[in-house]
Amino acid sequence: MLPSRPSNGLSRRRFLARASSGLAATAAATLLPRALRAAPEMRRVGIVLVGLGNYATRELLPAIQESQHLKLVGVVTGSAEKGRTWAREHGFPERNVWSYAEMARLADTPEAELVYVVTPPALHAEHTIAALRAGKHVICEKPMAVSVAECDQMIAAAAAAARSLAIGYRLHFDPYHQELIRRAREGTDGPYVAMSGGFGFTMARKVWRAERALAGGGPLMDVGIYALHEACLAAQANPIALTARERPKKRPDLFVDVEEALDWTMEFANGGRAELFTSYADNMNRFRAEGSRGWIELDPAYSYRGLKGRTHEGPLSYPLVRQQTLHLDALALALRQGTPIPTPAALGRRDMVIVEGIYASARTGRRVTLQY
Repeated sequence: MLPSRPSNGLSRRRFLARASSGLAATAAATLLPRALRAAPEMRRVGIVLVGLGNYATRELLPAIQESQHLKLVGVVTGSAEKGRTWAREHGFPERNVWSYAEMARLADTPEAELVYVVTPPALHAEHTIAALRAGKHVICEKPMAVSVAECDQMIAAAAAAARSLAIGYRLHFDPYHQELIRRAREGTDGPYVAMSGGFGFTMARKVWRAERALAGGGPLMDVGIYALHEACLAAQANPIALTARERPKKRPDLFVDVEEALDWTMEFANGGRAELFTSYADNMNRFRAEGSRGWIELDPAYSYRGLKGRTHEGPLSYPLVRQQTLHLDALALALRQGTPIPTPAALGRRDMVIVEGIYASARTGRRVTLQY
């Protein structure tokens, strides 16, 4: 287990050994032992990236290159020229460059075993289902979809294809978040009953994230989902009800059909509450959970790098890791070993139930009871 107060002298090698046998996404999904991660006889899982935007280029590609268990074998993109460039630069054949309309052809590529869908949320269901029908395992970037109904269609497609469907919740593999999960599960600080925080940034110009047709919503769908997901991890439970309020828009010309900022409160069966916030007009990146015997705070909480944390016992300090590499390696090993996948689709569906509840409460002004 990760220590409550890790020393600054904890090496990267020692941390990875601990993290890989530590806590992962849910009670049913834990990282596998380091010995398995390093097994030289295990053939690498061939992965295909669907969508070659900033996240795929700047974060997932380096993670795949660092991975011990994955190999990039193809891409799906709207730009054939970009796809050919990726093929030349990253060592896979140009025949493994597909357009979105050609995803059924993945079925003819046995070296492609796993597909990572990194397109805008409104396209997640379409591209995930296409990859599943082609016989591939899938990681879908969060949010899983733009509605619970779409989540159900994706889960049904995975079941019909007998393939795994995971969601890209990278923070489950970050050491600071693993420490929060450990403390929550073991009751180190008592049950967390007072939680607060949020995730937001100032959007300078209109991009697809501010258009409902592609994003499915505003900052709640983009960055706010981190905060609600974190509260569920800290509470070790799903909320039973919530209330929400949309803040008045400062730039209605920029945010025409999506919210600019939201506040919401999630209620848990044990009396716990989470007061959360998301915005495209304010900068925030933190989370705090308090129990009867102590607390933990992460600030910044949700970034790719540079996270910081502290508890009532003192500061936390961990070596730098790439969250995506740990996530992808854990998933690849689960596929090879036939063990439960980390960050399963059920988590993505749960979060969309909460998201739909937040939007309903903000729209009506009423308290919403959640049904999963």
